[in-house]
Amino acid sequence: MDVQYLNIIQIIACRLLLIGACEPINLEYNFDMKLSVVMPVFNEKSTLNEIVEKVLAMQIVSELLIVDDHSTDGTRELLKEFVAIDRIRVILKDKNEGKGSAVTLGIRHAKGDVILIQDADLEYNPSDYPALMKPIEDGDVDVVYGSRFLRKPELALYFSSRMANRFLTFVTNLLYGSKLTDMETCYKAFRKEVAAGIDIKAKRFDFEPEFTAKIMKRKFSYTEVPVSFYPRSYEAGKKIGIMDGLEAFWTLVKYRFVD
Repeated sequence: MDVQYLNIIQIIACRLLLIGACEPINLEYNFDMKLSVVMPVFNEKSTLNEIVEKVLAMQIVSELLIVDDHSTDGTRELLKEFVAIDRIRVILKDKNEGKGSAVTLGIRHAKGDVILIQDADLEYNPSDYPALMKPIEDGDVDVVYGSRFLRKPELALYFSSRMANRFLTFVTNLLYGSKLTDMETCYKAFRKEVAAGIDIKAKRFDFEPEFTAKIMKRKFSYTEVPVSFYPRSYEAGKKIGIMDGLEAFWTLVKYRFVD
């Protein structure tokens, strides 16, 4: 049986038995660096249980920081159940400001050597964590992007999302001389020192372009690895829209000339 499913079964058993410390089964992966996963959350009650179980099933995760951006759908009440679980820390914000605000708050509280960003909507699969961690653990790079477009055959994105992502990545490469295939990916893993060296001002979905602009300007080393992706529809709760794309474009242009 796959280690991921063994770990999920173990976590469920721990929860049913009301055991707070649910250590994963250590069958593979041996990384010396500690991994902090930062998960921004806003109205994700329907997917929260499943994504938390998948994250904790990965034994390389030292801590999961869940930052709630003032949810109103019952997510905050659900998070109370996770407080007693080992390796989880919950941060509740007093007001809704956006994904970027939640991510930067989580980064400031992270204790691990490596920080990785995980959305709560099940579009990205935590089973990709080892691939994202390895180039950093090996000392090859400072930052790893999980590219949805390196997976062959290419993953099925909505046409509008695919075109927007392609365009914003093209603009990134043009302005900063980078060679990315997926700038807007949620999956970004990076050394803690990288976060300490940049001041992120983004509050919403402009986190991705601002983070990328600033690491490129500071010449941090980076690479990409292919990751899985399961796009959800707007009917299912997808939040990013056209105005966010325009804001991302402006952010890329702005930070090319200012800091």
